[in-house]
Amino acid sequence: MTGPRAEGPGGPGFLAVDSGGSGLRVVAGTAGPRGPGPLGRRSSDEPVRTGPRGVDPAHLMDRLLPLARASAAEAGVDRLGTVVVGAAGMATLGDALRAELPGALARELGARTVALAADAVTAYAGALGARPGAVVAAGTGLIATGTDLLRWRRADGWGHLLGDCGGGAWIGRAGLEAALRAHDGRAGGSVTLLARAEERFGPAAGLPGRLYPRTDRPAVLASFAPEVAACADHDPVAENVLNAAARHIADSAAAVCPPGGHPLVAVTGGLTRLGEPLLAPLARELERRLPHARRVAAEGDPLDGAVRLATALATGSLTLPRDGRMLCVVTVSAP
Repeated sequence: MTGPRAEGPGGPGFLAVDSGGSGLRVVAGTAGPRGPGPLGRRSSDEPVRTGPRGVDPAHLMDRLLPLARASAAEAGVDRLGTVVVGAAGMATLGDALRAELPGALARELGARTVALAADAVTAYAGALGARPGAVVAAGTGLIATGTDLLRWRRADGWGHLLGDCGGGAWIGRAGLEAALRAHDGRAGGSVTLLARAEERFGPAAGLPGRLYPRTDRPAVLASFAPEVAACADHDPVAENVLNAAARHIADSAAAVCPPGGHPLVAVTGGLTRLGEPLLAPLARELERRLPHARRVAAEGDPLDGAVRLATALATGSLTLPRDGRMLCVVTVSAP
């Protein structure tokens, strides 16, 4: 793996990594002027730990190395000269990764160029490539990222206690609040959502005890978002929750979208599977807030974005802006 050649048969060897809450996904291949050559893919469903120092670089390397070597062997790459790691928490919890990962990747894989990217950046690159615009990554949480190709802007992504407004956990929490209002007899409640909540979680009075101790509380809240969407066509309270979510999503997109020109806007992530109850009001809100922008479908996911970044770096064609926290590129000297 650390032999003398830095190239495979098709050009410079690269490794692209997507690290998130569902585990690790990696792609190895070769980069050329017509795009990547043969690719090797591996994945693991064990997420990288987060500890007192943020995202744990030692645990990431332990999980990554077997996947990297297997995918490189499949792609026929001798040395992975360029490595891009896109990771959840990189922007806010990535100090240890930035300090230790480039050197570790150089020692173990022969990397000479290492890019450490926030998962919002790889989501952007996957969705829009190197074009100006805004991308909202909406799943359990929500974060918006935008660029005019000179600098990055981000909005929200503050977690389910402080933000992620309009995301799956936010929608689920709002639906459960409406259910508990109905249980109490307070204004603004929904007996329809109360029935759905009790069917899913049991008696309403016991919901706090079942929810608050959970370490996966955001995911549990988000699991109720499809129930809210399913009720929206016949329950005005559920409809209002999704209309409010659409406004929050559009707020975040507007906060990061370049104000001039004709930028592109894409919404990615699992929340889009809620369908028309969310997507219809979202389309209206985006048109109202960003009349100068053009709504497009995302071209790919965060792993596709990591591949795009890696091939651009390997061929010297990266045009997305570099940034100390959002997209940090390090050149590592040979030992």
